[in-house]
Amino acid sequence: MTSQKFLYHFDHSWTALFFSLGVNKDDGVELTDDGRLVATFGRWRVETPVANIASTEIDGPHQWFMAVGLRLAFTNDGLTFGTNHRRGVSIRFHERIPKVFGFRDHSMLWVSVEDCEGLVAAIGK
Repeated sequence: MTSQKFLYHFDHSWTALFFSLGVNKDDGVELTDDGRLVATFGRWRVETPVANIASTEIDGPHQWFMAVGLRLAFTNDGLTFGTNHRRGVSIRFHERIPKVFGFRDHSMLWVSVEDCEGLVAAIGK
């Protein structure tokens, strides 16, 4: 597997929020040579084997307050690394990943990358 990086699609009306969170143009989702998914969002990072990914789905648009920033889902233990509310990729895991924040480990991650189709195809699930 060749390493691939999928950068976020930024809604620039939220630049001050991204700056305060330390999110920059180099953040995104990387599929590494050694078969891992690594997602960065400013000071926060998620890492898990690609084999731990159960499924992916492109979805959106969402309400901005549900999709922009570093968020926990109210209805489950999902985590959001969101830079826009228009569309992104939901990544569900077989086994929960260690909590980034909050009280529980996470069973899913939503990321608002520029190339949603490319990320889904590269993961292959």
